[in-house]
Amino acid sequence: MPRILIVEDDDHIRGALRLMFESHDFEVDDAPSGEDGIHLFTRLNADVAVVDLMLPGMSGFDTCRELRSRSDVPIVIVSARDDTTDVVQGLESGADDYVTKPFVPEELLARVRAHLRRRPHNAANAFVLGDLQVIPDEGVARYADGSELHLTSTEFRLLTDLASVNGRVLSREDLLERVWGYDYFGDSRLVDVHIRRLRTKIEPDPGNPVFLVTVRGAGYKLVL
Repeated sequence: MPRILIVEDDDHIRGALRLMFESHDFEVDDAPSGEDGIHLFTRLNADVAVVDLMLPGMSGFDTCRELRSRSDVPIVIVSARDDTTDVVQGLESGADDYVTKPFVPEELLARVRAHLRRRPHNAANAFVLGDLQVIPDEGVARYADGSELHLTSTEFRLLTDLASVNGRVLSREDLLERVWGYDYFGDSRLVDVHIRRLRTKIEPDPGNPVFLVTVRGAGYKLVL
C-alpha cells in the first residue's frame, strides 16, 4: 500500500484529499504546514508527496527543497498560483509535477499513480556522456573516478528515455507521455524545466549543451 504525504494548510482541501486517497488504498499522512510535513516525512518515509505552495511559516518552495534534499520521492505541487514564474520556481525547487487549483480529483490521482508506477519500457543500454557513465539497469550515473552523480528519478527517466531512441528527436509531448505517464495531462513547461536542470548536471557548459540538445521546433535529442 503506497504512503502519501499531503502538506496543505486548508483543512477542507486536506481532509478531502485524505478521503480520496484513502478510498483508493493509500496510507495518508497529512500536515497543515511545511515544518509539520518535514517532521512527518522524517518519521514515516512517504512514497510520494503532495505539497501546496501557500503555507504558513515555511513556504511550499522551501518544503519541496527540504524534501528533495532528503529523498528522491516524487513531489507534486498543488497550487492556485499558475503564473509561469511560480510553476518554474516550483519545479526548480525539486518538484516533479505541478497541478493548479481548482483541479479534478481524478486527474491528481492519475498523476500521483503515474509517478508511483514504474512502467516497463525499452530502456537504453549503458552509455557514456564525456566522463560520465550511465547504467540504466542499475539506476546509477557514475564518473570515471567512481563517484556517482545524483539524479532524481524523473531526471534519470528523462535521460534514459532520450538515450533509448538512439539519437531520435523526442517532442515535448512524447516526453510527457514517456516520462510522466501515458494518462498524463501535461504542461510542456515541466519538460523544459527538467531539461534545464538535467543540463546543469551533465553538461560541461549548460549554456552551450553538447549532449542534451534542442532541435528547434521539434523537441530534444541526446547526442551520444
